[in-house]
Amino acid sequence: MDLNDRLPNGLLLLGCGNMGSAMLHGWLDQGLAAENVWVIDPHPSEWVRSCGVQINADLPSKVSVALLAVKPQIIKEALPSLLALSQSETIFLSVAAGVSIETYESILGSASIIVRAMPNTPAAIAQSITALIGNSTADDAALALSETLLNAIGETVRLERESQMDAVTGLSGSGPAYVFFLIDALAAAGRKQGLSDDMAMALAKATIAGAGALAKQSEQTPEQLRINVTSPNGTTQAGLEVLMSENNGLVPLIKETVARATERSKELSNG
Repeated sequence: MDLNDRLPNGLLLLGCGNMGSAMLHGWLDQGLAAENVWVIDPHPSEWVRSCGVQINADLPSKVSVALLAVKPQIIKEALPSLLALSQSETIFLSVAAGVSIETYESILGSASIIVRAMPNTPAAIAQSITALIGNSTADDAALALSETLLNAIGETVRLERESQMDAVTGLSGSGPAYVFFLIDALAAAGRKQGLSDDMAMALAKATIAGAGALAKQSEQTPEQLRINVTSPNGTTQAGLEVLMSENNGLVPLIKETVARATERSKELSNG
């Protein structure tokens, strides 16, 4: 069954910035009919304008899925425009960070089908990892359809409870920024050891990308992959002795990094 069969009443995007566009691109590539897509966005990009979707047009009486992809700070202002859909079987699929299911229910009503999801920026190249959870009205069919849509930008995992979303935000939601910083740090270290700027950056990017791909595809654990490349008393072991220091190595630093981001996510959600 293709996406058009799964979405008989079409798809609505409330907001179509970077994340919304990445998702829309994936859906259109999978054959979703552009004429059955409605986009509400005050400043649609040239790409969105060229897709053949309906932009800021009169909304249909019902849609299969409404993707909520506006910035969190304007969700309460933008959401009432979709109140008419809350009385139907529309699935409200949110990718707005830090906006709780309770907030959506307070505006749309607790009978509305709401699925909250947290993707990350590799969605732009269909390499995202997205965690999702639904409210009590969202049955397995609603979650399965949401997963089908989110699979257009990568992988999905289902959470056991909504409170886990803050930890997801601290780990995978913010995680790409940690990795980008690590790439910069590796490149800077390489330059310090005499490599040119371009060579150091090329080596750092390819090393992180290659190691990540190997970890994802291998049946071995990351721990075993590390052991495989670590010869006794070799260069890798010498470097790892720094990273694996119990007091000031990478493990306590990463724990604190994710903990801080998780706590900030909780603060924003409660704000």
